[in-house]
Amino acid sequence: MPLISLIITLVVVGVGLWLINNYVPMDGKIKTILNVVVVIAVVMWLLAAFGVLGSLGNLRVG
Repeated sequence: MPLISLIITLVVVGVGLWLINNYVPMDGKIKTILNVVVVIAVVMWLLAAFGVLGSLGNLRVG
């Protein structure tokens, strides 16, 4: 995946999250949970895009 595509996706996700946080009326706890879920999903997506997540799948514990 090209770097420009990653940057555009991150900008779109960031602007979307900002719009939801500012213009959608909801409880603060729900906004916090939404923010955490989106950040975790983006981090997981970035790790998979850079190939880090795939190599972690081969790791065995025990």
